Amino acid sequence: MPVLRPFALAFALALPLLLGACSVLKPKGDQEAAAARGEPPAEGPPRYEIVVEAPRALRDLVAENLDLARFRTVPAEQGLTDEELARLVDQAPQQARALLRTEGYFNAQVQAALEPAPAEGKLPRVVVRIEPGPRTHIDAVSVEVDGELRRRAEAGEPAAAKLHERVRKDWALPPGEPFRQDDWSGAKNAALVQLQANGYPAATWTDTQARVVSAEQRASLTAQADSGPLFHLGGLRIEGVQRYGETAVRNLADFAPGEPYSEQRLMEYQDRLRLSGLYDGAAVSIDTDPALAAATPVTVRVREQRLQNATLGVGYSSDTGPRFSLEHVHRRPFGQDWTARNNFAVGSQRKLWEFDLRSYAQPRLWHNLVAGNVETLKSADEDRFSARLRAGRTQDRNRLERTYYVEAQHARVDSPLGRSEAQALTGNADWAWRNVDSRLLPTRGQAVILQTALGYARANQADSGPFGRVYTRLLAFRPFGDGWNARLRVDLGQVFARTGVGVPDPLLFRAGGEESVRGYAYRGLGPVVNGVVTSGRSLFTASAEVAHPISRRMPALWGAAFIDAGNAADRFSELDPAVGVGVGLHYRSPVGPLRVDLAYGVDDARFRLHVTAGVTF
Repeated sequence: MPVLRPFALAFALALPLLLGACSVLKPKGDQEAAAARGEPPAEGPPRYEIVVEAPRALRDLVAENLDLARFRTVPAEQGLTDEELARLVDQAPQQARALLRTEGYFNAQVQAALEPAPAEGKLPRVVVRIEPGPRTHIDAVSVEVDGELRRRAEAGEPAAAKLHERVRKDWALPPGEPFRQDDWSGAKNAALVQLQANGYPAATWTDTQARVVSAEQRASLTAQADSGPLFHLGGLRIEGVQRYGETAVRNLADFAPGEPYSEQRLMEYQDRLRLSGLYDGAAVSIDTDPALAAATPVTVRVREQRLQNATLGVGYSSDTGPRFSLEHVHRRPFGQDWTARNNFAVGSQRKLWEFDLRSYAQPRLWHNLVAGNVETLKSADEDRFSARLRAGRTQDRNRLERTYYVEAQHARVDSPLGRSEAQALTGNADWAWRNVDSRLLPTRGQAVILQTALGYARANQADSGPFGRVYTRLLAFRPFGDGWNARLRVDLGQVFARTGVGVPDPLLFRAGGEESVRGYAYRGLGPVVNGVVTSGRSLFTASAEVAHPISRRMPALWGAAFIDAGNAADRFSELDPAVGVGVGLHYRSPVGPLRVDLAYGVDDARFRLHVTAGVTF
């Protein structure tokens, strides 16, 4: 009953490779000096083919890791003589058995032989024949955590008891699973990381064993850890601050000295620093010396952004056409702890100026804000001018973003139906909840956006009066199968008001275009009055999409297929969903996805190309 401790197992795997490597190349002169420097030998044409006769799952493992594969292109004059090749062939069974043991095959039968070329113009073949035999499976697992975590759990502390139980429950290599060295290492790493990330960063393994009974194809695992002390957070040590002061750094922290250490809390803090717009980079770490566990200092290193920067851009949207943009950011206007952002976009269909003025983080992560925009938008059925101004407060806690504000809005619409103008003053509450694996490139999780408004509207061609507005977007991302990913989206909106009340057009709804119903023109779906598409008070759209990387060589390039449906109407009872189907090519860049979709609008019986960038939360 051999006991494979980590060092012993590594030595068992490495020994045949070392023996084979030591016997092969005997460089001379310059070649000897090159070998001493660790440089690979010169390559020539292949000397032989390697054929591994084994189950498909094991072929590449053996074929790619034998010394035979490493020296297949070494010329004879470099040291790979016929005698040395014969020695490599003799060593191949021992190396293959060591490799197979890492996959749980401890009784494999392996033979290797050098065979002549099967035909003229072909290469000689080294044939490795493998009978792997039965695979070893796990029959017993013992995972224990000693130290302070265990003492706290036995004393009845809920957090300690929950973590202690979770480490054992979440063990990644349970009884019944095949024994693989990679899985064994991965299970140990995952359990240790779980301890280290949840208050015990000094946790270590004190004993790990894999007892293998090769004759019975069973293995028992033992993993014993010492949690070390529970770490508590101390004060912040801030480095790299020059322009924007330490207060901005401190107010973005949502923890206080004395709280138990949590890696997730510090990573969320690090993300907030990076997303604040004040820093090019940020790193948050602690000192894991057990002597400092009672109050370990939290070191925050930031690299500040410039005081001002301007960005010129040229872009294209299938919704609004080509555009030229200019964005200017000032991170301390008039010497105040605020950030001012102005964005100008000029295009053939849309012209926009928007500004955002918000304070540095206040206590409890709140920011004061003043924002607004002025926009002109042209489409087939209308020319719209709109302007808005809002003032309020916003808070972003990584998963939950809340914004409360008062907004004044004005809109003027010129269409074949005439000119209409409306104004509104509203009180608003917006929430965005995200639980996704990445805010830039999500593949797993869900998100919910909810916008609510209560206000009073007045118009030149309609009645004045109170109204309410609700809009929500639901998103879900799910991986499935072999590398596939699904994306589901639902949008619902409703304006509540008496029939005659004139609500400003930007607060009403239309469908069609990117992030709506592909296959139709931007804002091309809505209630039709005298042949003219108008905005409605009710909205429903939905989308289902599946995507998969096109090839392993280009994992960032995905192909997609989708179906969209939805419309806007004056009442949900009058809503007639339009359907669009299509395929797309999506590039998952480091700054977000770029999507090019070809969609067919079933109701319009025509194709449209849609180009989008980023994910709309």
